[in-house]
Amino acid sequence: MSLRADDAGRRGQIVRESARLFREKGYDGTSVRDIAAATGLQSGSWVYHFRTKQEILAAVMEEGLQQALERIEAIGREGLSPREHFRALLRTHLDTLLGPGQDFIPVLLYEWRSLEPEARPRIVALQRRYEAAWDGVIGELQRSGEWAQPTSVDRLMMFGALNWIAHWYRTAGPLDVAQLTREAERFCLRTPPSDAERRPQRRSARRAAR
Repeated sequence: MSLRADDAGRRGQIVRESARLFREKGYDGTSVRDIAAATGLQSGSWVYHFRTKQEILAAVMEEGLQQALERIEAIGREGLSPREHFRALLRTHLDTLLGPGQDFIPVLLYEWRSLEPEARPRIVALQRRYEAAWDGVIGELQRSGEWAQPTSVDRLMMFGALNWIAHWYRTAGPLDVAQLTREAERFCLRTPPSDAERRPQRRSARRAAR
């Protein structure tokens, strides 16, 4: 491995471990010593890659948005129907929020106020690119009538509901990401459940009535 590749690998490790620590302990609750210990670095040697803990926080948020952008922009090149495109975006968004080791976007959601104003414009620019990828699909669904009763704040309300899932979701709980994707699609588009989905609900209702 070249020195440059080794440096990039070490930098990536700092960002990943910092994201985990910021999510678990909060930005203010995480010290630079915690980061050094988690990455196996000697205290102070992380400054070779980042000058301050604030720079690490900004890098965590940028990394999460860059990864998410790559995934959803790739979906946009697949030529899917609006409904399929929307479903794929939902699945990817929930994977980014809830998947194993996916700490970057939750840190963005929880620790935005901890980010100094000087670092915010480049994060906001990435957020706008991310949101723009959704706007076109939502617009197509609204125009086709598949998005029932559209409003001027559909995207804002949708992201509010989706992002809140990170607060209550538990990996050991009864729902997995695939199920949440189906439920989110139904919630956003007000789609009635299929016959196959109704059967388990009927059985559950009959058992509960006994």
